[in-house]
Amino acid sequence: MRDDTQVSVLGPAPFRRPFAFTLNHPLAELIALMLLALLLIGAGIGLREPANVDEERFLGIALEMLQHGSWIIPHRAGQIYPDKPPLFMWVVAFLVRATGSPKVALFLPALVAGAVATGCLYDLGRRLWNRRTGVAAALLFLACFQTYNVLRAGQLDGLLCLWIALGMYGLVRHLMAGPAWGWYYVACAAMGFGVITKVIGFLPLFMLLPYAWAVRKDWHGLAPVPRDPWRWALGLAVMLGAVAVWAAPLAATVLLQGDAESLAYVRDVTLHQTAERYTNAWMHREPAWYFVANVIPEVWLPLVLGLPWLVPAWRQQLARRDGRLLVLLGWTLLIVLFFSLSTGKRKLYIFPALMGAVLAVAPLVPWLLRRWFSGRPRALRIFRGIAASWFVAWFVAGFVEPLREGPNPHQDVMRSAAELTGGAELLLVDWREGHWLFARQPIVHFGFQSRAGVGEAARWLRSHPDAYALVPARELARCFIPDKARRAGSTSRAEWYVVAADADNGQCRSDLKPREFRFAWQAPL
Repeated sequence: MRDDTQVSVLGPAPFRRPFAFTLNHPLAELIALMLLALLLIGAGIGLREPANVDEERFLGIALEMLQHGSWIIPHRAGQIYPDKPPLFMWVVAFLVRATGSPKVALFLPALVAGAVATGCLYDLGRRLWNRRTGVAAALLFLACFQTYNVLRAGQLDGLLCLWIALGMYGLVRHLMAGPAWGWYYVACAAMGFGVITKVIGFLPLFMLLPYAWAVRKDWHGLAPVPRDPWRWALGLAVMLGAVAVWAAPLAATVLLQGDAESLAYVRDVTLHQTAERYTNAWMHREPAWYFVANVIPEVWLPLVLGLPWLVPAWRQQLARRDGRLLVLLGWTLLIVLFFSLSTGKRKLYIFPALMGAVLAVAPLVPWLLRRWFSGRPRALRIFRGIAASWFVAWFVAGFVEPLREGPNPHQDVMRSAAELTGGAELLLVDWREGHWLFARQPIVHFGFQSRAGVGEAARWLRSHPDAYALVPARELARCFIPDKARRAGSTSRAEWYVVAADADNGQCRSDLKPREFRFAWQAPL
């Protein structure tokens, strides 16, 4: 539904061009805003290194897929990785092959997602209200802290943003500017791909709840979508078809192999990491008010600064039965509520809700500017200067942050370990993904987060006298003579030492015989 007048709460709009960004044609505005997103989010992309465990893990899995073909059941250093579906790792692997640069490929999915999300927000704002609203929605999205926190990281939440944005776009086109069954099916396909990226890819479906209520109560601004059960059901089939891109070969693999590891993987990825993690999380446990009190005031800046004016305006629009606002705000609140009810919480979980929030705020931007700056042209010029400086700062930060962080310390540790051992087999103790990703020699481990530790390392070295072990300093003296250990370097977690069998102090005996996993990169990073 197109509305070229400002919503009723705004009254006359004296700021006909509240943003200097407004151009003469919608397509030109769309392209310009998407290019701006690429510029801001992609700043410094060639300088960024995998800098945290998530980035190290996903890049490593993608590279292992390319090396060993473990596409259906992903592996981490030769051991099954059961935490997430593989679509993000597939995309990264494809981009590594296409670009030849792993450290660029890792960050490209989020960059593309940011540009697409920006374009979707602009087009929805334009269609639901007017072009000014579309520009405001896109710029508000690009102004927020969380946009850069999520989309400059090499994590699967960046690719998830793409599917959520397309799912939201398709449903809004169908429910508010439709009926548009084609866009509904696009939304369903996007949500299916979102599920095999990160199970919460179904989040746009929450939009149906406030929509159904608003239609029943005859609120305005919504499309009269026909009640064709078979068409609605076809959307579910499309969504399941997208999920089947991975689920079907997974089922075939498990049926053909039938081994305990494959069955355990299916249970982990479908239950343990979803329903069990939602209801009884074993990490990132936070109180129910965490997102509202601790996260949104920080990561949704500068959007939250307008809340003292926005909340009364929203109340007035809802009193006028504006279905557009009800669906967008309702969807945003349902996402926040959904994650607030979970026992495990991370800041990035509520990022999808930001897209609904900016669309709810955008039509009020001209009214806010009029309220704040009417009769004060100098103050308006200062505001525009601050806004422009804010975007310039995000661009500059894209180059400064990678330079400030420097190279990944695991890279130096593993290079030093290879030099100290002459490239011999290296046992990893209490290791993290960075040790595996940057390994320059054959590595051995007892499983990620295994109970086996330095005692088992000492036992293993006795039967492998030509090999070495990489041991954290805090565990070194328990089983080894410190004077015979050689320092390999340090990371944020520990200082690391290389030891050989002759460093054994004879104090450690272990009857535990854990399973051994072996791995070697054909082309080390």
